Amino acid sequence: MEETLAGKYGKYFSLMSSLSNAAPVIDATNVFQEANYGTRKIMDEMIAENILPGTRLENVENFKAFNDAVKGGKRGLILMEHYSNMDLPALFFQLVRYKESWGKELADRIVAIAGMKLNEEEPMVRALAEAFTRVVIYPSRSLKAVEDKNVPEDVKEAEKKRSRAINLAAMHAMDDCKRRGQAILVFPSGTRYRPGKPETKRGLREIDSYLRMFDVMILITINGNCLRINPASPNDMLSDLVCKDIIIHTASPVINCKEFRNGVLTSLPEDDPDPKQKVVDKIMEFFDKQHDEIEKIRAKEIADCQ
Repeated sequence: MEETLAGKYGKYFSLMSSLSNAAPVIDATNVFQEANYGTRKIMDEMIAENILPGTRLENVENFKAFNDAVKGGKRGLILMEHYSNMDLPALFFQLVRYKESWGKELADRIVAIAGMKLNEEEPMVRALAEAFTRVVIYPSRSLKAVEDKNVPEDVKEAEKKRSRAINLAAMHAMDDCKRRGQAILVFPSGTRYRPGKPETKRGLREIDSYLRMFDVMILITINGNCLRINPASPNDMLSDLVCKDIIIHTASPVINCKEFRNGVLTSLPEDDPDPKQKVVDKIMEFFDKQHDEIEKIRAKEIADCQ
């Protein structure tokens, strides 16, 4: 029987609270946040309890080729599907424990882009998020939510100013990461996919800007997950449902960002109203194709085990 995250792992919450040191309010001075390995250890225990045999990295040669490219001086971008708050922990769990040393090396390079909601809304979600090195941004969706509220204009203007300051600082932090040979990981949808809500799986047009800032990228799809959104309370992350599953992270071949972007743009008519969105749409199409191919394999493996 599925249990909620709070119900199954509430026993860890007091310990995680004592280990947590991430900022509860984000501003321009604290957008770069180093991993907390105390909370990482607890996250690893959660993952280990819920992954089934068959959990693996697929197309491992592509993960390795990407690590080699970044190690060789290329500015590296990872774009990954997003289904649950265990997506990133599960990827790190697999990379760190991979039988060859490049796996941990790649994990140590990764810096995730995270929305400030993970820091600001719930202390335990913050403790989970801080297990991984990240650059915190003010997402466009969050700003729109403020703009749509019935609040005074000066409040909206103050929030716009705050968002600009945070995101400018985040850009500088990403530049520093690239100079250090780190790879940036981004969820192109900007939010977890919610079944029945296709808009949550649409790529954000801002992702086009990332392609212009990096040299190479890989696209990672996720089949299976051990933490699922609770339909009864989809906005409460601590109500997410814990389950056991086979999780497969699959990497595309290493892609030249400039060539990919130019290839999409040159295929569009000159009067296309939103070429940036079309570039991102092509990425999401790739995700769907790769995800569906792996899911056929995973479904067969699950059937064979039953």
